[in-house]
Amino acid sequence: MKMLINVPETVVSDALRGLAAAHPELTVDVQNRLVVRRDAPVADKVGVVSGGGSGHEPLHGGYVGMGMLDAACPGEVFTSPVPDQMARATAAVHSGAGVLHIVKNYTGDVLNFKLAAELAEDEGIDVRQVLVDDDVAVTDSTHTAGRRGTGATLFVEKVAGALAEAGAPLDRVAATARKVNECSRSFGVALSACTTPAKGSPTFDLPPGELELGVGIHGEPGRERRGMMTAQEIADVALDAILEDLPPGGPVLLLVNGMGGTPLLELYGFSSHVQRILGQRHVGVARTLVGNYVTSLDMAGASVTLCRADEELLRLWDAPVRTPGLRWGC
Repeated sequence: MKMLINVPETVVSDALRGLAAAHPELTVDVQNRLVVRRDAPVADKVGVVSGGGSGHEPLHGGYVGMGMLDAACPGEVFTSPVPDQMARATAAVHSGAGVLHIVKNYTGDVLNFKLAAELAEDEGIDVRQVLVDDDVAVTDSTHTAGRRGTGATLFVEKVAGALAEAGAPLDRVAATARKVNECSRSFGVALSACTTPAKGSPTFDLPPGELELGVGIHGEPGRERRGMMTAQEIADVALDAILEDLPPGGPVLLLVNGMGGTPLLELYGFSSHVQRILGQRHVGVARTLVGNYVTSLDMAGASVTLCRADEELLRLWDAPVRTPGLRWGC
């Protein structure tokens, strides 16, 4: 496999140096693997911290900035960051109002963020944790106990970040973040396997004429493999799974997310089928986002995430945000 890298051992460090050079509004600590908004800690503001393995860019470091995350902890590729990273990030953004940890439901992330919260609380920092577990494809996987955290992470980080930016207290920010997760469901499909720099070859075997329905963002197995399907057929399967489990309610936020190796031409076409099916099923779409937001290195494929959104969530979604990976209203 050909990759635009020097050696696998420095991939994350090199990427962090590039992020720092391109975005001087961030403070990037390459040695300790931290990405922090330059004006942190913001006085009287709840700090919002997330993190996880690298390889899902722009998640999480690309969402650090005004209106979203105050700090992110990047681990090695597909590997959880360590508790010391998370504790440093928590201390760096703490202004006295407490800190929210947003954690995708993967075993390493959950355990390490829990240890980091204990370390922070020993230093007198009030910490809350919100777990993201939106993937309806599987109940358990090799990485999780329960559902995996996937596309809804973007919704949770954006809404919690907007509410924290507005000066809401920690308990309210945490409760609203949990509400977003509870109202969100996701389903992904892989057309090809991803390739980690360390391995240099596909992480799983997917024959040319097959696809994986319900794939995880690390290439974990999904519900089943089938022969290649049309975009419309894939949209039908994904929405069947999501709408069967999505709480009832009003309109939705829609994320049609690329896994890293799918052109926007295909993603927008796929999105048109998703929109049409939702219309046929009388599901109103209040906002739509199409692109690569929660990726899996070079995997070809896409995921769909829906979140039931009331007026408050829509207002927070529309609130100004200024990060490398998400920017509007500024």
